[in-house]
Parts: sequence; C-alpha cells; structure tokens
Amino acid sequence: MRARAFWVAAPGKGELREEILRPPEDGEALVRAVVSGVSRGTEALVFQGRVPPSQREAMRAPFQEGRFPAPVKYGYASVGIVESGPPGLLGRRVFALYPHQDRYVVPVDALHSIPDDVPDGRAALAANMETAVNALWDARPTAGDRIAVVGAGTVGSLVAGLAARIPGAEVELVDVDPGRSAIAAALGCRFALPEAASPGADLVIHASGTPEGLASALRLAGFEATVLELSWYGDRPVAAPLGEAFHAQRLVLRASQVGHVPADRRARWSRARRLAFALRLLSDPVFDRLLTSEGSFEDLPATMQRLAEAPDGTLCHLVRYV
Repeated sequence: MRARAFWVAAPGKGELREEILRPPEDGEALVRAVVSGVSRGTEALVFQGRVPPSQREAMRAPFQEGRFPAPVKYGYASVGIVESGPPGLLGRRVFALYPHQDRYVVPVDALHSIPDDVPDGRAALAANMETAVNALWDARPTAGDRIAVVGAGTVGSLVAGLAARIPGAEVELVDVDPGRSAIAAALGCRFALPEAASPGADLVIHASGTPEGLASALRLAGFEATVLELSWYGDRPVAAPLGEAFHAQRLVLRASQVGHVPADRRARWSRARRLAFALRLLSDPVFDRLLTSEGSFEDLPATMQRLAEAPDGTLCHLVRYV
C-alpha cells in the first residue's frame, strides 16, 4: 500500500513524498488519517530549520523520520480511523502522535481512543491540550489565584481555559491582538492588551513565544510570584529584563515542557494516562474556537510556508485528508 507524507525537504521548503507501507504485524494497526493539526509555534521553527543542534535529540517527535534541520518528517497531532489491526480497534477513531501522513502503521499502544463526544477536528488539539495540562501541573495554581496568561495562541488559550475552571480563580488572557478578546470571553477569562494588563498576579504563565511577551510576564508578576515559561524559542537568543524588579520582587522563573510528566506525578501518571485525560477535556465545545483555519493535505507545503513566514492570526490549522 502506498502512502504520502509531508516532509520538510529543506529549511523553508516542504513537499509531499510517497512511500510504501508494509502490512501491520501482530500488535500493530493501519490507520487512515482524517485530519491532523499543525502545532504552529513548534512546527514553524522546525519548518524554518531553527532547531538548535543541542536540542535535536530532545525535540524528536515519536515517529519522526529524518534528522534536523532537513529533510525531516515531523508532526504529532493525527486523528484517523483504524483500517486494519486487532478486532477491538477496527473502525475506531484514534489519536496518534504521528506526522502529517495519509496512512500509517503504528504499534497499537501508540493509539488513543477518542471519546464519542469529541469530534475529529477538536481531537487534533489533544497534543496541545496535553501541554496545557502539564503546564498547570508545573505551575500549581490554587483556588482564588489571580492568574495572568500572556500569549493567546493555541496553548496559551487552552491553559487560560483550564485555569478559569479553578474555583474563584481570576484569569486574564493577555495578547497584542485585540481580536482575541472574544476567545478570552468564551473561555471565561478577562482580556487585556499588554499595556493595560493587571499587575500583581499570583501566577503568570507565558506562552507568546516572544521576548516582549516574557518581559510583560515578568512585569505582571506580584511579589514572590512564579512566572512559568511555556514558550520555546528554538535557536533564537532571548533577552529577559532580569535587572529591573526581578530580584526585588523575589520572582521565580520556571520552565515547563511536555516531554516529562512533573516529578510529583511521574510515579502514577504515564504519558498515556495524561493524553487520555487531555482527550476527555476536549469534550467541551468551547475549544472549537481555537480551530481557526483548515485546508487540504495537498496544500500543506504552501500552507506551512504561509504559517511560518506570515503570521495571520491563525491558531490551530486543521489539515483534512478526505
């Protein structure tokens, strides 16, 4: 059987390549992709060849082929239907941390069943939702906290939406795009432009992917508050204003990354359990608001170039295979 996959052929250039699939063996399944999601921040850096040499092994996706910077087959948000495999999985909708490809063979333990009340498009947010869950575990917000989330991209919006469900929490979503105010309201949050955001937060979560956003996050943190850094900058140097009130405020700047379950949960929470939880959280239709564009698999090479080079307000872009 033939399959086609999206490859970064060279930095800034993508193409669809054909390959031959072998039949699934015992313990494997053949999946036909229905949709996949573009994780815009990370995938733009990969597309542009901006994964630094020191992080190339750490940044490998579970079923990546090739090596950074290129050629490389990358991605981790595929939703599909099992066409061949164990009887209990046949015809089932599944999520896999697999690159953009129309058919693929994977071990069955790499497949995660999608709840019946989560439609295909929303299920493509599972990897981003998993990142948001891990961020809140790292951040440890508590009831009644004043929480600022800087950066209303896909991950930032998911974090804000989850944080707004904490009893008594006051969540402010901060972004340079005033058009994100409607999303903030739907998620149960206030919205503010950076210059109008409320200072003195108990917790600040930064997800804008820009040095300016990090500066805003540090400015908004209250005395002895934590600033959780979710952004990944690739090979870009970042200047943080640690010479201003950072020391006087006794701030904590902490990194969060989805590659590891936080230490205090690691003995009980596997990655599979965490991803299953993320999928259940996507039963809420409010998260459909983060699916802001879609296009065909055929158009993905041109789409990735556009998303990487000319930010246009897109949050999650869905790739459709049928």
